[in-house]
Amino acid sequence: MSRVIANLWHPETVYLNTASFGLPPDPAWEALQRAQEDWRHGRVSWEHWTAVTDRARAEFATLVRAHPENVAVGANVSGLIAQVAAAIPDGSKVLSPEPEFTSLIFPFLAQAERGVTVDFVPLDRLAEAIDASIDVVAVSAVQSSTGELADLDAIAAAAEHHGARTVIDATHGIGWLPLDATRFDAVACAAYKWLMSPRGTAFLVLKPELAETLTPHQAGWYAANDPLTDQFGPPLRLAPNARRFDTSPAWFSWVGTEPALRVINEIGVEAIHAHDLALANRFRRGLGEPEGDSAIVTSAIDDATEKLARAGIMAAARAGRLRASFHLYNTEADVDAALDALSS
Repeated sequence: MSRVIANLWHPETVYLNTASFGLPPDPAWEALQRAQEDWRHGRVSWEHWTAVTDRARAEFATLVRAHPENVAVGANVSGLIAQVAAAIPDGSKVLSPEPEFTSLIFPFLAQAERGVTVDFVPLDRLAEAIDASIDVVAVSAVQSSTGELADLDAIAAAAEHHGARTVIDATHGIGWLPLDATRFDAVACAAYKWLMSPRGTAFLVLKPELAETLTPHQAGWYAANDPLTDQFGPPLRLAPNARRFDTSPAWFSWVGTEPALRVINEIGVEAIHAHDLALANRFRRGLGEPEGDSAIVTSAIDDATEKLARAGIMAAARAGRLRASFHLYNTEADVDAALDALSS
């Protein structure tokens, strides 16, 4: 990664924890500071803070090869997935891997009173477990606890063969992993991790065929056909596309999200993928482990996070294992510093 790009970030630590939250590039941070200064001093109205949401929607659509009309925006993954879960028919059978993150599976588990059941199998058996009895397959593109990638090609093929819906949480993939969201029925992504945005912004790409089956239970002023004019009284007049599933945007979070996504698209996800994966595999080699296909590395090392913390290195522990994650602001020197700290 070039020095010009690297200079967009300013970590004061060796930061190997993007899987918890990403660090903002300068354009995102500066836009957020300007907006908050305007807010503090009462210099502007609010409309232009809302307008950035549609620009962020367009940037995200470009990133995942979708059309902006098929992208809904919200505050978090679970709220977006809940709109899908609430629409599946009574008695539906959902298939998911174990362990899977709760923001994806809780909205489906919460439908139990309607006879909806959720079965779990190991991730590497998910595709082969899809049969005619399965109505929905819910899986993360990249597992947050282990960094393991789902075989999305096999899952999509099996689901299509048996007529099952595919619901993907791509929070730990989009931003470093090239992904075509149009291959699936629904793809959700929180932006505060690999998309390096403020917490409180998320996206949902919907196939139009699935969108037609959903009820916009959370519809408010921002789901209207024209949010700036359709603000009072009946009749119901929602946007004709996925915007009808939008929830009211938290202004400043979206002010920071739009420029962060623009940076990602300017660099290109293929280049980011190569950069992140090269660092992750350098770390794996240093640990004496085989190379992998994920920007997230987990390893069973005693007191790993404590050793790293003493050296000023930020990482995480999940399921009793070290979890280190690599992104644009990381360098080979960061990897070597972490390996030195772990071997000390």
